[in-house]
Formats: sequence, structure tokens, C-alpha cells
Amino acid sequence: MSDSSDSPFSQLYRCRDCGRELGFRSRRRTFGERFILPIFLLQPVRCGECFRRDYRLIFTQVRPRLSETVRPMPVKPAAPPNQHVA
Repeated sequence: MSDSSDSPFSQLYRCRDCGRELGFRSRRRTFGERFILPIFLLQPVRCGECFRRDYRLIFTQVRPRLSETVRPMPVKPAAPPNQHVA
């Protein structure tokens, strides 16, 4: 992420535990997270390093959830041929 901000409200994410700057949006789980947090302009965010979950302002610059990004499909190794043992 760049240090320049598009909005005067935007701020960079920094984990309060480990101090890293890698944060991802987290899934909203409960009723309060779905309907109450947006009233206070908050969103759930997870640290990409220590996995601490926290609430931050919606203006905080974080990455989209990992499940929303395009990930390459894992390549499965070829299965060995069936060998019949007598």
C-alpha cells in the first residue's frame, strides 16, 4: 500500500499487538457486527501476521478478505498407477 492517502480520513492499518501493517477485512459474524458496527463506521479487521481480530474505522486501508481475492488452484500430483500385488 502506498503512503499517500486519497481521503483525509484514510489511515494505514497497523496491528496493535505485533505492529505489522498487513491487515485484511474480516467476515462480519454476529448481529452486532452486521448492523451495529456500521452505524459507528467500524469494520472487523484481522492482522495477516498474528491473526488478531480487531475493529477499525471503515476508512482504514486494509486488503480485501483472502477468500475474495483470486488464488491459484493447487496442483494435485499425479496418482501413481494401480499396482496389483500377489
